[in-house]
Amino acid sequence: MNCRYIDMDVYPRRQHFDYFRSLAYPYLGVSVDVDVTALVEFCRSRECSFYLAFMHAAAKAANGVSQLRQRIRDGGIVEYDVCPTSHTEMKPDGTYCYCTLHHDMPMDEYLVQAETARQRCRESGSLEEDEDADSMLFISTLPWLNYNALIQPVAGGDESNPRITWGKYKEDAQGRLMMPVTLLAHHALADGLHVSEFFRLLEKELEAMTAP
Repeated sequence: MNCRYIDMDVYPRRQHFDYFRSLAYPYLGVSVDVDVTALVEFCRSRECSFYLAFMHAAAKAANGVSQLRQRIRDGGIVEYDVCPTSHTEMKPDGTYCYCTLHHDMPMDEYLVQAETARQRCRESGSLEEDEDADSMLFISTLPWLNYNALIQPVAGGDESNPRITWGKYKEDAQGRLMMPVTLLAHHALADGLHVSEFFRLLEKELEAMTAP
């Protein structure tokens, strides 16, 4: 994946960067209930995977926020042109492996390639990433739980891959299907403004995907 180093001498968040890197837990995490009513209907009518369709939208939304394409490296920051996803895939024995997907293609093509990658991963996948791990958006799900908050495991320090997680959707009082979605980012790279922008773009991607 192509990336460039950011000039830290003119980087506007330099003080924030240095401060949050000094903390023991320098991460910012937010969980939001996202309306997936239209996406569920869309996937049922198309007989396609809700999981993959939502991952495609989430990847596009995250890539639309430059701060979520940035990583801490050698005391500075690199910014990738595009970040693929690495998601957890359940294996027959109940353990999981990591599966890499690229979202920068039409939805129909993405679904075909993603299903092939998932099957290959279930058969022979492991916890070893098959590409540049720094570039990736880490994806996981809790499809068994409709949760309100989530604490995610991180290596700490300068480990700065964003983590996107979602759980089980359920119907609210208005009949909408609402699903908890969590974004975790390194606070040295991203603030609440950037996290909010991810959720705004996610809503926009879901609307575009399900438009008549």
